Amino acid sequence: MADRFYELQVAGVTRQLPILNVTDKLAIAGFIMLGDVELTTACAKALAKKVPADTEVVLTAETKGIPLAADLARALGMKRYIVARKSVKAYMEDAIWVEDVSITTKGTQKLCLDGVDIDRLKGRKVLLLDDVISTGGSMKALAELTEKAGGIVCGEACVLAEGTAAKRDDIIFLSPLPLFEAE
Repeated sequence: MADRFYELQVAGVTRQLPILNVTDKLAIAGFIMLGDVELTTACAKALAKKVPADTEVVLTAETKGIPLAADLARALGMKRYIVARKSVKAYMEDAIWVEDVSITTKGTQKLCLDGVDIDRLKGRKVLLLDDVISTGGSMKALAELTEKAGGIVCGEACVLAEGTAAKRDDIIFLSPLPLFEAE
């Protein structure tokens, strides 16, 4: 159980995030949108005002970005969004994949798309979406996947830019999220 917290204010919503050690020197504020309808809806509405107007498709990685992608697609008037899966499923035909390394996931994971979603991305302007951008590893994997599918990345968006990612001018985000020293 965390004994320290970071107060986050984003999109008009306030949350107390537990500060958790990830190494003996580094701690992060645990930001979990899954299940938080109020937070997800507010952030999607705020992001909808900031994303490129020519966005045709929203692409996110399984799992944490899914509710945000659904609400953002809805706010943008889209009928669907696309999820890059973490493994090739039996129903997937003609799948493509890339490998992803993230600080919040142990080891390497795959992100994949099936032929139907590849066709939905081909030649379209694609907004890459995640809950948090930190090192940019997941976004890099989504960009590679989009390019493999023949899509055109028109932007990278997230709710929070963690650590030095908040200094980047090539991403769209609602609020910075600091890193902390481990205790």
